[in-house]
Amino acid sequence: MSIFEALESQVRSYSRGWPVVFNRAQGSWLYSEDGKPYLDYFAGAGALNYGHNHPLLKQALIDYIQNDGVTHALDMYTVAKRDFLEALDEVLLKPRGLEYKVVFPGPGGANAVEAALKLARKITGKEAVINFTNAFHGMTLGALSVTGNSMKRGGAGIPLVHATPMPYDRYFDGDYPDFFYLERLLEDSGSGLNEPAAIIVETVQGEGGINAARVEWLRALSDLCKKHDILLIVDDVQMGCGRTGPFFSFEDAGIKPDIVCLSKSISGYGIPMALTLIRPDLDVWEPGEHNGTFRGISPAFVTGTHALRNFWSDDTLEKSVRAKGERLGNGLTEIVEAHPDASLTAKGKGFARGIEFADGDTAGKVCAAAFERGLLMETSGPDGEVAKLLPPLTLTDAEVEQGIEIIRESVAAVLR
Repeated sequence: MSIFEALESQVRSYSRGWPVVFNRAQGSWLYSEDGKPYLDYFAGAGALNYGHNHPLLKQALIDYIQNDGVTHALDMYTVAKRDFLEALDEVLLKPRGLEYKVVFPGPGGANAVEAALKLARKITGKEAVINFTNAFHGMTLGALSVTGNSMKRGGAGIPLVHATPMPYDRYFDGDYPDFFYLERLLEDSGSGLNEPAAIIVETVQGEGGINAARVEWLRALSDLCKKHDILLIVDDVQMGCGRTGPFFSFEDAGIKPDIVCLSKSISGYGIPMALTLIRPDLDVWEPGEHNGTFRGISPAFVTGTHALRNFWSDDTLEKSVRAKGERLGNGLTEIVEAHPDASLTAKGKGFARGIEFADGDTAGKVCAAAFERGLLMETSGPDGEVAKLLPPLTLTDAEVEQGIEIIRESVAAVLR
């Protein structure tokens, strides 16, 4: 590993927690170059919802490359893009009664967020945006301005302005009415709150600590936006593509955001791609007003098309994620209940789960113990106090049980 330490920047992070060289990956498993298997409850930070090298997606990609398919096309028309857009419309949008135009903003989730913020400000002529405590929306300047984590914000090196944080669901202890503070500020001409162009929200905060908003809270947020003529942006970069059960994480709440940000697993294969979905009446871009070189990566269109048609043409995967996610959640609850004096909390929904510990040091030790036992998971939360699980949606029942057992052993080893 000396070449990595010699040449790669100190900014590297995941490799510090998993100090092996990985060589091969298949399904829910990664293998180090010495052949040791690791059950992957990280899944590329949610970019590999269908596991590593899924055979259907891999074969589609191989066929496309062998037939000399166009690899890079900016925003030119290609067969691969047409196939993807048709699948998106037929499999996702029309069955859900959603009408969106599709912006290809660039290769990553932060690109999708930046496009959403830029468009909201262009449409409304307003600069301010409301975000939420413990939010994470990306590492570029606009996305950082609506992110809560102080360490990540500090890396910007300049003031991050034109965004105002508000309390996320259940941020306060006690019985407080939802949005009592935000709504009062919006209605009081003396509050000093700049009139917002948009509110951006994650339905489940992944990096923020696996904080899952109640559907009632999300509905109330949607109603508040409509009442005050504020655009609602849902950042579904990590929690979309089936992570919580339905394809879009906001479906259970029955809301229809004005703008939706997607990336991570939208290509299905871990190939970079991002989408910003916008209501048709919001499509006020001038040609070329928002662009980038890597908006037309055809291999991502190919695998994304096959992922949509193979996994989302019916509700089989959704039902599986709900059922197996419930089992995973129950397993974490059993672990928590086995340590009543440790102040642990099981959190999350679907296949976005976690255990909150008293501090980040304990959570980090649990993740390290799990790595020693052949399981990959990371920490999240403002102080890294949550052991975070994002397994592939294609996890088998046996792999669910195996993961629970490794986590059980790891927690017990650290807390003994």
